[in-house]
Amino acid sequence: MNFQKIALFLVLLISISCFSGCMDNSGEVSEPVTIKMAGGTALIPIIEDISKEYMLENSNVQIEVTGGGSGFGVKETGEGHLTIGMAGRNLKSEEKELYNDITVYKIGLDGIAIITSNENNISDLTTEQVQKIYSGEITNWKSVGGSDSTINVYTREEDSGTRDTFWKEGLLQSNISKKALMVASNGEMKSKVSSDANGIGYVSIGYVDESINTVQFNGVEPTQENVKEGIYTIYRPLNLLTKGEPDENVKKFIEYVLSEKGQEIVKNDGFLPVN
Repeated sequence: MNFQKIALFLVLLISISCFSGCMDNSGEVSEPVTIKMAGGTALIPIIEDISKEYMLENSNVQIEVTGGGSGFGVKETGEGHLTIGMAGRNLKSEEKELYNDITVYKIGLDGIAIITSNENNISDLTTEQVQKIYSGEITNWKSVGGSDSTINVYTREEDSGTRDTFWKEGLLQSNISKKALMVASNGEMKSKVSSDANGIGYVSIGYVDESINTVQFNGVEPTQENVKEGIYTIYRPLNLLTKGEPDENVKKFIEYVLSEKGQEIVKNDGFLPVN
């Protein structure tokens, strides 16, 4: 009989705790909070790592992070479908007009690296050479000092913030050939180019590792340090977005991202913190 009473007491205790919410890091009971985030894929590693730390400190918070591209992040935020959007670029003028209540929070800076396979011996390209490769005017690596092989050009979808920055700052708004092979994310770009001996593409510097070869642009290495020094010119802001002013739970998370701890994670993930 005593056992049955104890069991019943435990069931009631669990039920009460489930209805009452969760304990946060201050020791107070808080209601469950879900933060839905999506958009620019360059921000995914940063936000995933920060979210893990944040959820450990705030057990009542569940953060869901997906991609979709910067344009998707802006649109879904402006239409009220996301708690926080992610964009690897500034808002375009038409987006500002259409979604005039979006609030932007810059959380870091990121360079865009031109990449090839490790099998490719190209080490440096000029603006003119990159423009001609991407427009389809140069189609063989031999034309820029490489092997006698056809160049396979990879690019991102038009909503991509990485593409937008590369097009503006790397290509100086020149044409991208319709024959270019389209990929959906920074991760897919790295994977495709690393396995294609004749491929060329571009990724967030935060995604660069030993699986790919980075190409100097006008004689400058694509590193975050060179972005910081102002000598590497293909770079962009990393932004979080909310529709209007955020509520207290969302504001608290954004403040965490911009805190010393959050910015240290930004730096450790290979990006430039805003401070």
